[in-house]
Amino acid sequence: MDRERVGRRIKAFRKLKGYTQVAFAKKLNLPISTLGKIERAEREPLPEQLEQIASHLQIPSKELINNAKEEREK
Repeated sequence: MDRERVGRRIKAFRKLKGYTQVAFAKKLNLPISTLGKIERAEREPLPEQLEQIASHLQIPSKELINNAKEEREK
């Protein structure tokens, strides 16, 4: 998993859905520092966190990972 690209995609989808980082972290029941670290690629999300994030963004979790892989291959 490419942490940097996954983090950027999470941030982009979060903003697209209109969530602030604080509001989204609360919705996920995650500390804001954890979400921030994931978005800044300082920490890789755990598989269950990735699933939870994708669920709240209403996208398949594979889209966060696969599209990151596709971006890297370009």
